[in-house]
Amino acid sequence: MMLSSDHAETVRATLPAVAAHGVEITGTFYDAMFAAHPELRNLFNQGNQANGEQRQALAGSVAAFAEHLVTPDSGIPFQQIMSRIAHKHASLGIRPEQYTIVGRHLLEAVAEVLGDAVTPEVHAAWSEVYWLFATLLIAEEARLYQEAACDPAAPYRTWRVVERRDEARDVISLVLAPADGGPAPAHLPGQYVSVAVTLPDGLRQPRQYTLSRATADGTAQITLRRVRGTDGAPDGAVSTHLFEHAVPGTELEVSAPFGDVVLPDEQDPLVLISAGIGITPAAAMIDRLADAGTGRPVLAVHADRSPGAHALRAQIADAGRRIPGFRQVTWYEEPGDAAADADVREGLLDVAALDLPPKARVFMCGPLPFLRETRRGLLDAGVSDERVHYEVFGPDLWIR
Repeated sequence: MMLSSDHAETVRATLPAVAAHGVEITGTFYDAMFAAHPELRNLFNQGNQANGEQRQALAGSVAAFAEHLVTPDSGIPFQQIMSRIAHKHASLGIRPEQYTIVGRHLLEAVAEVLGDAVTPEVHAAWSEVYWLFATLLIAEEARLYQEAACDPAAPYRTWRVVERRDEARDVISLVLAPADGGPAPAHLPGQYVSVAVTLPDGLRQPRQYTLSRATADGTAQITLRRVRGTDGAPDGAVSTHLFEHAVPGTELEVSAPFGDVVLPDEQDPLVLISAGIGITPAAAMIDRLADAGTGRPVLAVHADRSPGAHALRAQIADAGRRIPGFRQVTWYEEPGDAAADADVREGLLDVAALDLPPKARVFMCGPLPFLRETRRGLLDAGVSDERVHYEVFGPDLWIR
């Protein structure tokens, strides 16, 4: 997919200005769009709106796509960016007609922020950038909806909590079953669902939670951490709501499973690296491998503050015992009462201290600074970048 030649030159010339003012543009865009279409607040994580992360993610994605169009050999991971956005959109039921609303307000925000620099030629060029990106996303989302047998106009299905289990400090697992008694949809280990709740102020808010266990009994398990605000930030609205109200018998609106960071069907050694609540995709993958009777080597590496904060330890230990080639290494900042027979190390995770198997496939999940530091360590250890995959909870700011 290419820009028309005259528009390509215009975008190339104006890309530095758009990128430099990207967060200001996306902030103006969201404010105007929500004022004109307040119903769209129900689709967007208002916590990420408040802390600015969604503005940064959108600005980074648009700039990255534009750079990919005008400099195809730039190394921008365009397909990865597009796939990540499409899966998130599909989990929220984003529809094609909503792209028209977004496009109008986004281009108006570009004009408002950049002022007289946005000539008719500049407006036309960036309009083409937007609609090329939107067309690709609409097509990919249509494919995902078809595969999931999901109607984007009604993306949620009612599920009932059948079990609630404390996993660690401020972490619970909810085991869910379809309220209509029908079958649970198949999913790949590493995928997530959106859970939509109505908050006390009437605002409906979705959040994505990893399916943290491979279940074959018609249920699904999500594991969530209660987000406690620090440095004046508010507590997480949805996680707090679920902690206070989700008990056996509670009904929740849950989407079909989506997500593109999934376990491949291969036999290469597997290294799963996680921090904090980022352990949930690793737990799902280990569980599925154990159920499948895998023979591939699996190294699970986790970093956490203390044993009391380490979620899903029992589930992973049980699954690991059923995998002949399973090894586990854990770093705790405060080891405390860590099991004496476990490979537990004190401090922060050190990739250089790991005995990495050759030709390993690596999956990472955790806070962005942790992912970036771990990736540097993996590259230094000789792991090629194309064999390293990551999942980040919240807006994907990796590209920045």
